[in-house]
Amino acid sequence: MSDQLLVADKLTRRFGGLSANEAVSLTLTRGRLHALLGPNGAGKSTCINMLSGDLPPSEGRIYYQGRDITALDAPQRSRVGIGRSYQRTNIFPGFTVLENCRLAAQSRHQRAWRLFANALGLRDTLDKAHAVMAEVGLEAQANRIAGTLSHGEQRQLEIAMVLATDADVLLLDEPLAGMGSEEASRMVGLLDTLRRSRAILLVEHDMDAVFAVADEITVLVNGQLLATGTPAQIRSNHEVQQAYLGEEAFHA
Repeated sequence: MSDQLLVADKLTRRFGGLSANEAVSLTLTRGRLHALLGPNGAGKSTCINMLSGDLPPSEGRIYYQGRDITALDAPQRSRVGIGRSYQRTNIFPGFTVLENCRLAAQSRHQRAWRLFANALGLRDTLDKAHAVMAEVGLEAQANRIAGTLSHGEQRQLEIAMVLATDADVLLLDEPLAGMGSEEASRMVGLLDTLRRSRAILLVEHDMDAVFAVADEITVLVNGQLLATGTPAQIRSNHEVQQAYLGEEAFHA
């Protein structure tokens, strides 16, 4: 099986006469983290929304492991292996960490014929919940109410819930937003671990984090692809410096 998991081919999205994305192509590969950068209004959210199935493209195709999934909606893409986090944390704040992860795992182990079964007796979903909590570093917080976790821990929990759905493509929308330096450092370490067995698309404004963890970077400006390359190539790209990050960010 190819390590290329998700391929976007010339994605375009129009809203009336406005093109939010124009012929954007990128490839997500297992074992690599691909960062998507651009100033506000560059089209990053539109792009990730098309990849996740939250928004259909006006033109272009999306392939998952060679299969055309352009027509699939967000729940269908989730079931084939594409997981997504959002800019705003999306958890069940009144449930425990374990319950959040178990509910996410249950979405992949539904048993219509066991409507009144005790969910705590479903060994496979519990095992999966404990495995993903351990993977993101929240096993010790299993019985904490999710709403009492720190902001960084809630972001870790959201990623754990995505992992519980057996996703091997992770679309992560600003997971470091609002974090202090210590929490951001933990998240960067987690991303570095997760990408070893999965493909990750990271939309993020923290340039230090992006250049520390990304294998490849795509830069969007005005909905169009300006440049794609390694962090070193992007850092030295004069057009990118002028359009987005500025000279100081590249030579800090």
